[in-house]
Amino acid sequence: MPTSNSTPPPAITQPLQCMEIIGGNRAVQQAVASPGMDLWVENRPVGGPAGGDIYYFSMCGSGRVTRLALADVAGHGADADQTAAWLRGLMRKHINLLDQRRLARAINRAMVARHDGAHSLRFATVLLLTYFAPTDHILVCNAGHPPPLWYSQRTGRWHVLDQDIPDPGTPLRQYQQVRYRGQSVANLPLGIIEHTGYVQFALQLAPHDLLVLYTDGIMEARNREGHMLGVQGLLELAKSVPLSQDPRAVAQSLLDAVARFRNNAPPEDDETLIVGHHSAGDPPRLTVGHMLRILPKMLGIKGL
Repeated sequence: MPTSNSTPPPAITQPLQCMEIIGGNRAVQQAVASPGMDLWVENRPVGGPAGGDIYYFSMCGSGRVTRLALADVAGHGADADQTAAWLRGLMRKHINLLDQRRLARAINRAMVARHDGAHSLRFATVLLLTYFAPTDHILVCNAGHPPPLWYSQRTGRWHVLDQDIPDPGTPLRQYQQVRYRGQSVANLPLGIIEHTGYVQFALQLAPHDLLVLYTDGIMEARNREGHMLGVQGLLELAKSVPLSQDPRAVAQSLLDAVARFRNNAPPEDDETLIVGHHSAGDPPRLTVGHMLRILPKMLGIKGL
């Protein structure tokens, strides 16, 4: 693995196309670009080339909405592969919707339905993040997942990105009040309680802001003394890495820092890291011809 001082060879960037979904649960190092956002993902399953954490990137039919989904599933092997497949199907069904709460509820219902004793899979945490290019907003919906990190050009600081963070842009909070046995329940890991509410909040990004999404295999790294890194520890490591407009360089520096924290011992769990750089590029202008090409995909009509 190259150190943070080395220069890795240039990666081939895959442009995300309208109505496209890419990702899965296999080992990968990949650069992805969408209007306004440059992304780097590194997925490291511990048990082999597949069966690890699940990630997906999708783009809506107009090229204005980019969605990231990162899931940490309590299970491996065939069950995890099957989960990756139906999560992709749900991403497809909701690909043109800005509101992620409906997607979170759909995933949760599917997870609860699988608790029939036939599968080893029991629950998952999922982070849903949607970028809306026309206004530079991201919408975040978190179902029990470790919170992402955000480097703000406005403040010049790294932050833990949760619903309580002050937004110098236009704040938006959307709550769904749900009660279970007299108690309010929200943003639980998926597959525990069918009627769970989800909170969605929005944040306006500035040019060259950075986002870091990760799974608990990174957060739960331990040093020689057995101390866990945790969210705050990862935040401190992020503060120590060189800032860059190249998300791959930021990811490599951060993964190197995590490896040093655990004294270069091998990871004990799947690790996935996604770094996004906000390039603030404009969304595509839609022509009549473009709309005619994407309309069949938006309607689910194949072969046209």
